[in-house]
Amino acid sequence: MKISVIIPTYNRAEMLRDTLNHLVRQDISADDFEVIVSDDGSNDHTKDVVDSFAGQLHMKYHFMEYLGFRAGHARNAGARMASAPLFVFLDTGGMVGPGFLRAHLAEHARPGGPRAIVGYAYGYNPDYGHDQVDAIAEAMSRMPPEQVVEHFTGQSWFLDVRHGLYEKYDFDLSRMAIPWLLFFTINVSVPAKEFHEVGGFDEGFDRWGCEDMHLGFRLFKSGVPLVLSRTAWALEYPHERNRANDMQDVAINLRYFLRGWEEPQVELLALLIPRLLFGTIDDECRAVLDWAASVRDLDVSAEIDAAVQEIAPTGRIVVIGAGGRVPPSLPPATLFDIDRDLLQRATAGGGHTGHHRIGLLTGLEDQSVDTVVITSRMAGLWDRWSEDLLAEAGRVGRKIHVTFSAHS
Repeated sequence: MKISVIIPTYNRAEMLRDTLNHLVRQDISADDFEVIVSDDGSNDHTKDVVDSFAGQLHMKYHFMEYLGFRAGHARNAGARMASAPLFVFLDTGGMVGPGFLRAHLAEHARPGGPRAIVGYAYGYNPDYGHDQVDAIAEAMSRMPPEQVVEHFTGQSWFLDVRHGLYEKYDFDLSRMAIPWLLFFTINVSVPAKEFHEVGGFDEGFDRWGCEDMHLGFRLFKSGVPLVLSRTAWALEYPHERNRANDMQDVAINLRYFLRGWEEPQVELLALLIPRLLFGTIDDECRAVLDWAASVRDLDVSAEIDAAVQEIAPTGRIVVIGAGGRVPPSLPPATLFDIDRDLLQRATAGGGHTGHHRIGLLTGLEDQSVDTVVITSRMAGLWDRWSEDLLAEAGRVGRKIHVTFSAHS
């Protein structure tokens, strides 16, 4: 086996049948790949559909009890059954052309070591209107996926919802600050070794959304580059979505993501996706990373000392923009900084706790501290983020003390 195709599913038996029919059409030998359907508790005829392909594809089936949305669990269960060195994750309803698996294999055969492939997804746009949904569904009822793609060529609404960002970076994910932002498991492939080394999908995501970005994030942090493939494409079968419920679930999942991986980039993700500002996130991350590099040597201990003397705090203090050194006058405090190394240096003595965040989402309880001190290490972010920083500071602290002039 060269490829294990892993498909999570739940109560979409006929859509799954279409997906499997297109896998039968692959232009590589059926003995080169297996298909693993991981069923998240369906109560329809999904198992019968899987069984009907036993003579055409190397099929494996896993069933688990339905306990709510658990796509990460389902994909991990499928990966544990897989025997090939390369995993392709494809959603139920991911319709593919005959060259789909050959294209994924070709991407991984290129020199340069292991990589994870982000496959293009035609027709993937959660904000489609009824007219677009109906047009794609009608075309797919009478044409194979490759002809549907050709039929809608030139229609901007038919493009992958991520296309604008792909185009902005000339279809080169290495030019992005956070390429894992675009790692959607509607169509991706990952070497089995690298998948298992990062622990697979985090099963703490028990609502819709972001468990795939989280995997992409961990692959990227482990040194696995993310590469876009426009030839290893899939076409999403259109279906209605409950966007309001989906975004509520995403917001909860993003807070879970941030609790586990405190980084400014994840903090921005958690703040901006619920505001529907997906397309701005990479630029915002790069701006914060560039500012962090420019103030790496900025010592604000004197600012913090002066603030302590002036405010004479009676309770706990939060310092946003603490840097790598805090004065002895600072009582036990909660420190935030955009530079992880400096933050670890400031908290090394054990008297203070630290968070590698900007301070836009502190994770602290309402009115849980006496004073929030914001230092000049935040000056370069002030024009963009002052409103959010002050709102969060006012939520968690009874007083706010800014150590620099906002107009300096």
